[in-house]
Amino acid sequence: QGQMVESGGGSVQAGGSLRLSCAASRYITNQYCLGWFRQALGKEREGVASMYTSYTGDETEYYADSVKGRFTISRDNAKNTLNLLMLDLQQEDSATYYCAAKNGGCALGGKILAFRYFGFWGPGTQVNVSS
Repeated sequence: QGQMVESGGGSVQAGGSLRLSCAASRYITNQYCLGWFRQALGKEREGVASMYTSYTGDETEYYADSVKGRFTISRDNAKNTLNLLMLDLQQEDSATYYCAAKNGGCALGGKILAFRYFGFWGPGTQVNVSS
């Protein structure tokens, strides 16, 4: 099994930005879905952004409504990494962020699939946003 390892978490003030990366060489391939999830204390793990790469290499991105326009998911094939650029961070973005992968599609009806559909996970990286 390949490993997934997140990096780039930290503490920022509201309005700041962070860029998360996930080393995911085993899953940077076509017909896989790669995603970012987050889990705050006492809350269920939620999908933040995901990207599906078709067998032709076409990429489709999906975002939770709460992060649209602020977060951008991307894939660096040369470095075998999945990235999440987070701008204009707010306190409600504070959580542990996880990268995840699954074979096949990312979403249903335009909504990111629930975490239980993803079989491969990194250990997580903490993001704290202060006022």
